[in-house]
Amino acid sequence: MSKYILSIDQGTTSSRAILFTKDADAFDLAQQEFPQHYPQNGWVEHDPNDILQTVLSTSREVMAKNNVKPEEIIAIGITNQRETTLVWNKKTGKPIYNAIVWQDRRTSDYCKKLSSDELCQTISEKTGLLLDPYFSATKIRWILDNVEGAKEQADAGELAFGTVDTYLLWHLTGGKAHRTDATNASRTMLFNIHTQQWDQALLDLFDIPTSMLPEVMDSAAEFGSTSADIFGAPIRVCGIAGDQQAALIGHACFEQGMAKSTYGTGCFLMLNTGEKALTSKNRLLTTVAYRLKGKPTYAIEGSIFMAGATMQWIVEGLKLLSHAGESESLVKDVPLDHGVFLVPSFTGLGAPYWDANARGAILGLTRDSGISTIVAAALQSVGYQTKDLQKAMERDGLRPSVLRVDGGMVKNNWVMTFLSNILGATVERPVVTETTSLGVAYLAGLHTGVFASTQQLSKMWVCERRFEPTMSADERNDLYAKWQHCVAQVCLSSEDS
Repeated sequence: MSKYILSIDQGTTSSRAILFTKDADAFDLAQQEFPQHYPQNGWVEHDPNDILQTVLSTSREVMAKNNVKPEEIIAIGITNQRETTLVWNKKTGKPIYNAIVWQDRRTSDYCKKLSSDELCQTISEKTGLLLDPYFSATKIRWILDNVEGAKEQADAGELAFGTVDTYLLWHLTGGKAHRTDATNASRTMLFNIHTQQWDQALLDLFDIPTSMLPEVMDSAAEFGSTSADIFGAPIRVCGIAGDQQAALIGHACFEQGMAKSTYGTGCFLMLNTGEKALTSKNRLLTTVAYRLKGKPTYAIEGSIFMAGATMQWIVEGLKLLSHAGESESLVKDVPLDHGVFLVPSFTGLGAPYWDANARGAILGLTRDSGISTIVAAALQSVGYQTKDLQKAMERDGLRPSVLRVDGGMVKNNWVMTFLSNILGATVERPVVTETTSLGVAYLAGLHTGVFASTQQLSKMWVCERRFEPTMSADERNDLYAKWQHCVAQVCLSSEDS
């Protein structure tokens, strides 16, 4: 009897494998971190073998630990760090370069050279995205230009491109499946979100051969089966979605106007806009939320590069804490208006600023400032950046009044209380906080008949705690105005450099 759905959650700093029951309860998990590589200022890379091996080892570990046989797994769902770019040889399966991570800014100058009002408008109209190093297209271009022989191999049809989901699927199926889903395709800057096809004009612009690209599928589909030698018997892969879209699904945000915000390495606020791909006038992204039975549902998204990664820097870079979990007790007595602001633009600023050259800064330090103040400023930066996104959505006529949250940082009640206060909105934390993994378990379950419909999934979402704002509007506006002043100084510095 098949009992479980296995969710593979391949993130920026770790890989996780979670077993879900047919009732969508998280049965058990295994997690493994892997190294980050920073070859130059603004460059971020992963060793593709680290990505693959941590996925395989965590999947095997959680199955072995619970004595789960492959025959007991109904299907696999894969969710992944988006935009991260891999190029590999189709015959050998070996990458020709490290994975270039979504945070990487090495193609900033290339984007500036390409940038024109006409081109930016074309990219926005077709893909819903901005011309920015964040997305996969310019990363592929960099690999083809800078790896010896890559351009010739690509032109000869010998190379494959994929985001992390595609790379994992290729290896899990022994090279038989070169596929992705519409959510991941929509983050490459090569996919027309209206026609749901790769766009030839954009491929020509970036000089990327069509032969490199994966087949684009629905988010719940028959992607292929794992090779028998991977887990001991074949297992179907039936759900794939980029991590932020997977979290939206895991929060059961299936109705137009529903919104979620994920606090992982970065922060991503996504609002379901239904069947219409709405265009933001405030530098937010239009993206595919999910595609089921050939029908796309769209979303507006704001992307922040540094959330949990800021706390990682506090722990590993500044060594102010031994682990991030210490932060809540440390800052509980720090007044909210302590005067210190940390703008975590270590790899540039994301939405709504899109300043690739901005760099991090701590402003407002006095002799009274100490470790607790700096840590509080780091935690608050997540709330302020979310406020930036909320204000941008508000200007687009899409202000979310209720926000469902997930990610490692949402366990911190101090952070969630501040988030509700600075947003002036209700924040809802679910019972199941493994929302990203849950989302692809839902997708795999929808395809295999474990779950009957999205309506059924909506009824399964349960709130664990609701945070309501208590801060006055004047206090909220004063704090946010000070934050905006600090961000303006950072952006001005990036222009000077």
